[in-house]
Amino acid sequence: MALLALAAGSLLQAWPPAVTVAYAAMGLASFLAYRHDKRAAASGRQRTPESTLHLLDLCCGWPGGLLAQQRYRHKTRKLRFQCVFWLTLLLNCAALLWLLPALPSPP
Repeated sequence: MALLALAAGSLLQAWPPAVTVAYAAMGLASFLAYRHDKRAAASGRQRTPESTLHLLDLCCGWPGGLLAQQRYRHKTRKLRFQCVFWLTLLLNCAALLWLLPALPSPP
């Protein structure tokens, strides 16, 4: 839903298409990082640090992180992780709202 809203914002010229592309790219990176971490946890391999997952989520990757959490049932029961995750989501959305007026309008 978040990526659909971002795409709609680009189509309605509320922000440049680069914003939607950034969220899509970082969302994919975050999704893949969660998937890698889940698979590593299941096989006893080296895990992805939680701080890395949070950084990806903060840097526009939260839609992919949220999707991966639900898809792989990963990190959904860790209360501390969830609190930080939702904080990163809120901070990212607040930063986007703050930056929107400064972004160049599409032609």
